[in-house]
Amino acid sequence: MKSRLLIDATTFLGKVWKLANPYWFSEERWLARGLLAAIVALTLGLVYLAVLFNDWNRQFYNSLEQKNFADFKDLLLYFCLLAVIYIAAAVYKIYLTQMLEMRWRVWLTREYLGEWLDKQVYYRLELISRGTDNPDQRIAEDLRLFTDGTLSLALGLLTSVVTLISFIAILWSVSGPLVFMLGTSEIVIPGYMLWAALLYAVAASVLTHYIGRPLIGLSFQREQREADFRFNLVRLREHAEGVALYRGESPEQQGLLARFELIRANWWELMRYTKRLTYFTAGYAQIAIIFPFVVAAPRFFAGSITLGGLTQIANAFGEVQGALSWFVNTYGTLAGWKASVDRLLTFQSALQKATQEAEESRGIRIATSGSADLRAEHLDLALPAGDGTVGRAILTDTSFRIERGSRVLISGPSGSGKSTLFRALAGIWPFGKGEVTIPAGARVLFLPQKPYLPIGTLRQAVSFPAAANAFDDNTLRETLAACSLGAFADRLDEQGNWGMSMSGGEQQRLAIARALLNRPDWLFLDEATSSLDEPTEAHLYGLLREHLPRSALVSIAHRPAVAAFHDRRFELKPSAGRSTLVAA
Repeated sequence: MKSRLLIDATTFLGKVWKLANPYWFSEERWLARGLLAAIVALTLGLVYLAVLFNDWNRQFYNSLEQKNFADFKDLLLYFCLLAVIYIAAAVYKIYLTQMLEMRWRVWLTREYLGEWLDKQVYYRLELISRGTDNPDQRIAEDLRLFTDGTLSLALGLLTSVVTLISFIAILWSVSGPLVFMLGTSEIVIPGYMLWAALLYAVAASVLTHYIGRPLIGLSFQREQREADFRFNLVRLREHAEGVALYRGESPEQQGLLARFELIRANWWELMRYTKRLTYFTAGYAQIAIIFPFVVAAPRFFAGSITLGGLTQIANAFGEVQGALSWFVNTYGTLAGWKASVDRLLTFQSALQKATQEAEESRGIRIATSGSADLRAEHLDLALPAGDGTVGRAILTDTSFRIERGSRVLISGPSGSGKSTLFRALAGIWPFGKGEVTIPAGARVLFLPQKPYLPIGTLRQAVSFPAAANAFDDNTLRETLAACSLGAFADRLDEQGNWGMSMSGGEQQRLAIARALLNRPDWLFLDEATSSLDEPTEAHLYGLLREHLPRSALVSIAHRPAVAAFHDRRFELKPSAGRSTLVAA
C-alpha cells in the first residue's frame, strides 16, 4: 500500500513538473530564474533570522530572570535591528513572489490560449466530449490556482526543510537527555525533545491525510460545478432576447437553481470534511503550544535549565514541529491545488490530442494547389455519435468543383447536410474524410446565419476578422451606409456588446459589410441573409456582385429570389438517411 502511494505521488509530481517545466526553459527563463533565486535567498534569510530570534529569546529571558537591566536594553536594540531586517525581507519576498506568479501566469495563459485557438482546437473540443468541461474556467481560474499554489507550496516546503535542518541541531543540544528507570535499567534518550517533535508531527500527518483525503475529490468537483453554473449564467445573458420572447424565465430559473443545488450539495460535503479536518488540525496546533513546556518542565523545575533555556527549547521545538507539520498545515491548500492540477492535466491532454488529430488531418483534409478552382474530392460526411466518435453518414463519395468568380446556390431540405458541407469546406468538421483543395494564397470567408460580433468597438466588429485599423474611417462609413447601416457610421469607436444591441437583420447586414471590406476570393454564405426582407436581401446580393466581381459566391438559401443572383445550383437530395449532391 505504501509503495503504491509513493508511486502515485511520484507519478503525479512528474506530471506537475511537465506542466511547470516549459516556463523555466522559455524565453523568460533568465528573468524567471533570477526572480526565483532572489525569492529563495530571501526565504533562507528569513529562516536565518528565525535562528537569531531563537538565540535572542534565550538571552532576553535570562536577562529578565537575572534582572540584568544593561543586557535588557542592549537586547531590545538588537531586537529592533532584527525586526527591521525581517520586515524588509518579508515584504520583498511577498512582492517578488507575486511578480513571478503573475509573469508565470501570463506566459501560461498565452501558451494555453494559443493551443486552444490553434487549428480550431476549441471547436473540436466542443464537438467531441473529452472530459474537458468549461475550458474558459481552466484557462482563467485553474492556471491562477496552479501558479499561486505551486509557488506558495514549494516555497513553504523549502522553508520547512531549511527550518528543520537549522533547528534540529539547536533542539538536540538544548533539550538534553531524558533519563528514566525501566525496571532496574537506566534508560537515556539523548535529544529527546527532537524525537518527541518528530513522532508528534509524523502521527499528525498520517491522521491528517486519513481524515482529509476526500477533500481532494470534492475540491475537483467544486471547481467543475462552479464553472458549469457560471457558464449557464453567461449563456442566459447571451440569449437574453430569445428567453424573454419565449417568456422562458421560469424554466431557466429552475435549471439554474438545479445547477446551484449541485454546488450546495458539494459545499455541504466540503463543510463536513473540512470540519473534521479542522477539529484535528486546530487541536493539534493548540496542543503543540503547551506540549514542549510540559515535556521540558521536569528539567526546568529540577534546575537543569534556566528560564531562557526553557523558552529557547519551546521555541526550537515549535520551529521543528512546525517544519515537520508542513503537510498537516497545508493539507487544505494541497487538496485545492491538486484538483486544479488534475483539471489542467486533463485539459492539456485533450488539447494535445485534438492538435495531433488536426495535424494528422483526421477528417477532411485541406490542401492547397496552383489550380484556380476550389475542388472537393470524395467527401464523406457524418454526424457525431453520442460518445464523440463518427456516427451516421449524411453524405458519401461526393466530388465537385467551384470556379473563381462563379455564383453557386446550394439548396436542399433542412437537415440534409448543407451547413455541415460548409463546415467541411472550411476544414473544421472532423467527422468524415476526403479532400478539399483551395488555390494557394486564396482568401476564404464564411458568413454563418448568426454572425459572430466581438465585444469591443464597432470598428473591431465590422473589420473582423481583419485588424481594427485595417480600414480607414471613410471606407468603413461608406461600407456601412451601403449596407443600410448608416445610422451606425458615426459610432465606430463606441464600445459595446453589439451582438446584444443589434437586431438579427442588422447583424447580418454588418456581416455583408465585412465581406465587402475584406474582399475574399471565395465567399460562403450560410443563410446569411435569412433575417432580411427580400428587397434588402436583393440589395446586398447586388452589392456583392458589384463590388466582388471576381470572387466566387457560394450560398445556402431557401428563398427562390436568391437564385437569381447565382448561375449554378447544387441540390442535396436525401435518400435512405443520407444525401446526394446533384447539379440542378
